[in-house]
Formats: sequence, structure tokens, C-alpha cells
Amino acid sequence: MRITQGCFSFLPDLTDEQIVAQVDYCLGNDWAIGIEFTYDPHPRNTYWEMWGNPMFDLKDAAGVMMELKECRKAHPEAYIRLNAFDSTRGFETVRMSFIANRPKEEPRLRMTRTDVRGRSQHYSWTLDA
Repeated sequence: MRITQGCFSFLPDLTDEQIVAQVDYCLGNDWAIGIEFTYDPHPRNTYWEMWGNPMFDLKDAAGVMMELKECRKAHPEAYIRLNAFDSTRGFETVRMSFIANRPKEEPRLRMTRTDVRGRSQHYSWTLDA
């Protein structure tokens, strides 16, 4: 199963050249770049681990790619995403977020439906490793 979160999630994985193009676009808009990773891709897991601090005042995509490479090396089987933050109005807003790394084999999410009182139904998700 392919986890679909963020921009470009329904497209094939971006190449490093395509990631550089997206980072250049973000930097051209004066957005800061942050790198996050997780081993738990559940849709409700919105709090991923930060890889360092967001990169403010960065003007070259090479710095982001260097940090992405180090994160990939440290966590090769993790989901890694890049977030672009816009702080022009005094608060940070995520303008773009996309997955830049996936594990070789993605886990499967399984949905289970349970019928309860009346005609109500409850749903639960389990992660198949």
C-alpha cells in the first residue's frame, strides 16, 4: 500500500533533481524548509520527528539536499518529508509538504468495522508490519 500524504503523493516518487526544483521554488518564495521523519505513517500521526531545526535564511537547495542525504543515511527505512514554512505574516504556515523518502516495503493499514448498538458502526485501523 502506498501512503499518500502531502503534495505529489499520488505521483511517482520524486527524483532528487525534482526535489531540488521544488526546494528552489520554496526558497524563491522565502519559505523556510524543515525535514521530518517517522516510522509510523498512520494518517492521524501528524507529529513526525524533526531532523534538526527548520532552515531559515537558506538561499541554496544544496543545504537542504545535504541534510536530506544525512537524514536518509541515518533513517533509510523511514518516511521523510520536507515542509516549507511561510513566516511573512509573523506566524509560520505550512505552504508545501511532500514525502521525499519511503521505506522499500511500505506497511499496510487494515481497517476493521465493528457493528455496535442500532445501526452504528465503529472503525479501527491496525498497522500490518
